[in-house]
Amino acid sequence: MVRRRIDASHIIAFQNGGHRHLQDGVIVIDGNEIVHVGRDFDGPVDETIDATGMVVTPGFVNTHTHLYESPLDKSFVEDKGRRQFYLSGLFEYLPTRSAAMTDADAHACLAYSMAELLRTGTTTVMEIGSYPEEAVRQAERFGMRLYMGPGFRSGRWYTDDGKEVKYAWDEAAGLAGLQRAIDFIERNDGAQNGRIKGFLSPSQVDTCTEELLRRSREAATSLGVPMALHTSQSVNEFLEMTRRHGKTPIEWLRDIGFLGPDVILGHAIILAPGSWTNWAGDDIGILADTGTNVAHCVWVFARRGIAMESFARYLARGVNMTLGTDTCPQSMIEGLRYTAVVGKIVDRQTEVATAADVFNAATLGGAKALGRDDLGRIAPGAKADLLLWRGDSLFMTPLRDPIRNLVYSAAAEDLDTVLIDGEIRMRGRAIPGVDLGQLTRDLQAAGERMWANVHKGDWAGRSIDELAPQTFPPFEA
Repeated sequence: MVRRRIDASHIIAFQNGGHRHLQDGVIVIDGNEIVHVGRDFDGPVDETIDATGMVVTPGFVNTHTHLYESPLDKSFVEDKGRRQFYLSGLFEYLPTRSAAMTDADAHACLAYSMAELLRTGTTTVMEIGSYPEEAVRQAERFGMRLYMGPGFRSGRWYTDDGKEVKYAWDEAAGLAGLQRAIDFIERNDGAQNGRIKGFLSPSQVDTCTEELLRRSREAATSLGVPMALHTSQSVNEFLEMTRRHGKTPIEWLRDIGFLGPDVILGHAIILAPGSWTNWAGDDIGILADTGTNVAHCVWVFARRGIAMESFARYLARGVNMTLGTDTCPQSMIEGLRYTAVVGKIVDRQTEVATAADVFNAATLGGAKALGRDDLGRIAPGAKADLLLWRGDSLFMTPLRDPIRNLVYSAAAEDLDTVLIDGEIRMRGRAIPGVDLGQLTRDLQAAGERMWANVHKGDWAGRSIDELAPQTFPPFEA
C-alpha cells in the first residue's frame, strides 16, 4: 500500500454534490483510494507527484464500446450509407466487416483500443463484445477498470439485396448466450482487485425476443449488475418495432418492464417525437420517469449526418446522460467536444450542451449509471482513477477555466499521466510495458486480412475497393 500525494495547480474536486475547481490543492491517495482533498496536507506520504502547472480531473467513465472490432471501421465505413438504410452502416457494412475478421484480428483490435482509451482519458470502460476472456486479459495488461458484457441476441440482421433489412432468428441461441453471460459474470465479477465487473447486454431491441429481454431483466436483478441494450439507434429499427408492436421501442420496453435505473440504453437517438420518426410520443419522458440512463455516442452518428435531438433536451427533462465512444477513435476527448458542438448546432444555441454538461456526463453521469459513487469524482472515499493534464501545452495555453479548455481545445498529447486504482498506468504519455508500435503493426495486419476477405460476408460478393473505393484515384505513371 503506497501513500501518494499529488500537488496540483488545478484540481476538479467533488464537493457539495458536484464538481468544484480547486486551485493550488493537494490530493492524497492511500493504496487505491483517495483519502484527502484540500488546500494542504501535513501527514506523511511515500511519494509526492509534482503536478505544478497541471490540471487533475477524475478519469472518464466510458459507457459504450465495441473494442474488439471497431478500429477496423477506419478506411471502410466512412462516407458510405444507403438511403434505404437511412444512412446507417449497421445492416451492410458492419456485418460484412465482422464476417471478414479472425480471432487474431479481434485480439489486435482489443489491445490497440485499450491503449487508445488510456491515451485519451478513459479509466472505466463498458465493453459490449464477443471476446470477454481476451478483454479481461487486456484489461489486466493495461490496468483498465473493465465492465464486460458479452453480447447475446435471438436473431441477427442481414440483407440479401442491399435494399431491405431482414432477420434470421435462433431463439435458443439467444437464451444460451444469456446463460454464457451469466456464467462469465459469476466467474469474473470482482477480479483484479475489483476492477473487473460484469453486466448483461442483450444486443439490440429488434434482435431480442420479449422472452429474452424479460429473462435478462430477471437475471440482472438477481445478480445485482447493470444492463445495456442498443435501442432506437436506427430508423429501420424504429420502423420495424412500430410495425411489430404499434409502439416505439422505448414504449415497448417500458411496457414489458425492462427499463429502470440499472439500464443503460445505447443510443436512444431515434425517438418520438423527432425529425427522423414523424411519430407522436414522449420517449424522453419515459426515460426520465423510469430513471433509465442513456449512453450517448455522438461520433458514430455525426459522421453519418445524424444528431441527437437534442442533448440539452434530454438533460432538461431529467434523463441521466452518459458518454461512450462506441467506435473508432476510442477518444473520450473527442466525445466531449463533439457532444458539446453538435448539441449547440442542433439547438442553435451556444449556451446549451456546455462544457460542464458534457464533462458531468463523462464522469458523474457514467458513475451514476453504474451505481458507483466511488467513480467519476475526486473526493475522499473515491477510487484513485485520475488524469493529469498538461496546463502549459500548445493546446491548453492560456489556462483559466480548465474544463472549457479540456472540452474545446485539448488534444490527446495534453494527457500526461493516468492513475487507475491508485496505480500509475501512464506517465509522460508512455504506457509501461506496452509497445505502441507493435500494437499499430498488429492492427495494420488485421486490417489487411479483413480487407482481403470482405467479399466473403457481403451479400453481393464485392471487394474492398467496390465497397469502399479509395478517396482519390491512383496516380498514373
